[in-house]
Amino acid sequence: MPFLDHVLQAPSYGWKDEQGNLVKPSVKQIFSEFFSRLNIMKTKKNWLPFFSWLKVFCLVPFFIIFLFYFLNIWTFLAAFVYSMIIMGTHGTIWHHRYCTHGAYKFRNKFWRVFTQNLTINVIPEEIYVISHHVHHSKSDQPGDPYNANAGFLYCFLADVNHQPIAKNLSEADYNRVKMLMKHTGVKANSYAQYQRWGSYVNPGRAILCWALNWIFWYTAFYLIGGHALACSLFGAAAFWAVGVRTFNYEGHGKGEDKQREGTDYNHKDNSVNQLWPGIVAGEWHNNHHLFPKSARSGFKPHQVDFAWYYIKLMSMLGAISQYKDYKKQFYKEYHLPYKERKAKDKHSPFPSFLATRKSMNRI
Repeated sequence: MPFLDHVLQAPSYGWKDEQGNLVKPSVKQIFSEFFSRLNIMKTKKNWLPFFSWLKVFCLVPFFIIFLFYFLNIWTFLAAFVYSMIIMGTHGTIWHHRYCTHGAYKFRNKFWRVFTQNLTINVIPEEIYVISHHVHHSKSDQPGDPYNANAGFLYCFLADVNHQPIAKNLSEADYNRVKMLMKHTGVKANSYAQYQRWGSYVNPGRAILCWALNWIFWYTAFYLIGGHALACSLFGAAAFWAVGVRTFNYEGHGKGEDKQREGTDYNHKDNSVNQLWPGIVAGEWHNNHHLFPKSARSGFKPHQVDFAWYYIKLMSMLGAISQYKDYKKQFYKEYHLPYKERKAKDKHSPFPSFLATRKSMNRI
């Protein structure tokens, strides 16, 4: 069995039925799986999903305090920018383009740690990275851990139900997990420790990094703007932590074909370029599925890409030693040929080739 077919812990309802079709679990099945996998009394190997949601719940009081005690036009603007742009862009820079796809390389360890901790620590790298490799391998197919075809909750609760690594990997397969994670700087458990904890990262180290990150950022925000700013921005992180879990459902058309001619060029799945996620986080998702390893996804002039601007700036400062940019290939292989075909279609009595292109690619 190929590595990416079994590296993730399969849900109790399975990825596909006997005919190979996607299993679409009921709401009851999804919630049953969710609470079962959060149950650390059942097995301590559930610690990482539990820890991931524990951080979210620890952020909720800050959000409540922000709403009832510190909400004004300035704290609202600060929270909006922090949650929508800063947290979103950092997720793209760190978890997506670096940790998962290795789209660029840091000059040294200092700049890697600096970039990793640019914002409040929320999402464990392990949960994001390994599952995202599977997502690209099986996008919108059975086995995709956040398959939009199975509904909103299937995607929203995927970090618990579908994204953790399997607990029974062989030592050879666990070593492959380590290779996928090595460049992130997150220290790996030994195989014996993995067998005990069911994870790549050790709980003690994860908790220590979380505590140090939160202490640093609360202190920094407090020194800048007191408890008002600190609570507002930690509350903003809570908003982002919940909102980001909706992205892949929206980014893959809510399970429907919502691609637009001349906007979405990758027709091998339902990924779409969306204006809002693109502007605030550099998530031009269809472009990304065309060139996953590109440090830039905003290829067209209007496609603002703050994540790319950070990567380019850090490269100019010498903090990033190299990066991959597929903008020229995008124009050469997709956008310019599309424009040429459109120009020819205006003077042709025959149906446009583009009208049948998507259906041909799906066959």
